[in-house]
Amino acid sequence: MRLALWFLGLFGVATAVALFAGNNQGTITIFWPPYRVDLSLNLVLLLTALLFFFLHLAMRALAALFAMPGLALRWRIQHQERVITLALLDAISHLIAGRFIRARKAAELALDRDRAMTGSGESLSYSTRVRALAHLLAAESAQVLQDKSARETHFRSALAQSSSRDAQEMRDGIQLRAARWALEDRDAAGALTWLDDLSQGASRRTLALRLRLKAARLARQPRLALETARLLAKHRAFSEMAALGLLRSLALELVATAHDPEQLMTVWRLLDGTERTTPEVAMEACRCLLQMGGDVDIGLGWLLPVWERMVERENSLTEAQRIKLVLGLESAFALTSGPPQTLWLQRIEHAQMTNPGDPVLQYLAGVTCLRLQLWGKAQQLLKQSLPRLQHAGLERSAWAALAELEEQRSDTVGAAQAWKRAATTGVLL
Repeated sequence: MRLALWFLGLFGVATAVALFAGNNQGTITIFWPPYRVDLSLNLVLLLTALLFFFLHLAMRALAALFAMPGLALRWRIQHQERVITLALLDAISHLIAGRFIRARKAAELALDRDRAMTGSGESLSYSTRVRALAHLLAAESAQVLQDKSARETHFRSALAQSSSRDAQEMRDGIQLRAARWALEDRDAAGALTWLDDLSQGASRRTLALRLRLKAARLARQPRLALETARLLAKHRAFSEMAALGLLRSLALELVATAHDPEQLMTVWRLLDGTERTTPEVAMEACRCLLQMGGDVDIGLGWLLPVWERMVERENSLTEAQRIKLVLGLESAFALTSGPPQTLWLQRIEHAQMTNPGDPVLQYLAGVTCLRLQLWGKAQQLLKQSLPRLQHAGLERSAWAALAELEEQRSDTVGAAQAWKRAATTGVLL
C-alpha cells in the first residue's frame, strides 16, 4: 500500500513538472555589460536546484569533519564505559559464585578504569555511584577473605563516595553492609551503631529490622529484640508460627532479666496482651514472682487467662503445658490461703465437673481441697485421680498428699504406705 502511494505521488510530480516545463516559454536575461545572456526559466530552475544540492552536501561534509573529534571522544567514553560495566558485572558474578579473589580484582579493575577516565578529563555522569559500588564489592570480597585492612580501606572509600548528592541513595545500603559485617565479627555494639545511623525510612525496612534483631540478641538486649521482633511480625517477615515462637522466646528472655518483684512487674507491663496470655510466658513469670517472694494474688492473676483458655477450648494447651500450669497453681496455693483459694476452688470444681474424666483436674481439685482443709473431699478426689495419672511427678505429689491426709487422721500405717508409694513412683526397679 505504501509503495502504491509512493508511485502515485511520483506520477503526480512528473505530471506537474511536464505540464509546467513542457510549454514554458519563459526566459531570464542577465545583463553583464557589455554582454547579455538569455537563459530559459527551466534551465535556471535546474541550476538553482543543483546548486542547493551541492551546497547541502558541502555543509554536511564540513559538519562531519568538525564532529570527528567529538565522535572520537564519545567512542572512547563508550568504550571505557563498556569496560567498567563489564568489570562490575564480572565482580558481581564472581561474588555470587564464591570466587572472591576474582571479584575483588574485577572491582579494582573498574576503579582503575574510572580513575584513568577521570585523569584524562573524561568522566561518566554516574561515576560516583560506579566508584561507590566497586568499592563496596571489593570490601565485601575482602570481608569474606578476612582481609580486614582492605575491607576498611574500600569501605571508607565507598562511604566517602556515597556522601555525594548523586550517590546518597547508596549510603543506606553501605551502612547496612557495615552492620552485617559487624555482626559477622560478633560486634553487636558496632552493628547497632550503624543501624542507628540509618535514615528513618531505611531503619524500618525488613532487612534493617532483621539485622537489628540479631544485634540485639547478640548484645543481650531482650527488650530491644522483642520490640524489633514485633515490628518484623507486623511486616509479615516471618510465618505466623515462627513469629509466635520468636516472640515467646524473647518474652521469656525478658522475664529472665528481672531480679526482684518490682523489676518483674515492670517487665510484665512491657509485654503486650498476646505475650501475656502465652502459656509459657505467664507460667514462667508466675514462677519467678513466687520464687522472688512477690504477691501470690498477682501471680494467680497472670495465670487466670491461661486457665480460662484451657477450660474454654479443649486441646488449646499441650499435655506438658497443662501439667506445668497445674504445678504452678499448686505452688501458688501453698503460699496463700483464704478467699483466693476458695475462688479458685470454685473455678477448678466447675472445670472438673465439665470434664469429670480428666485426672489432672481431679488431682488439682484434690490438692486445693487439701489446702483448704477439706480432708474428706481431698482424699476422694486424689484417690480417683491416681489410677489414671500419666505424669510421674503428679502421681508422686498425689501420694505425698494422701500421706499428709493419713497423718492428719493419725493413721501411721497408711501414711507410711503412702510415703513409700510416693518415694518409689517413677523409679525404675
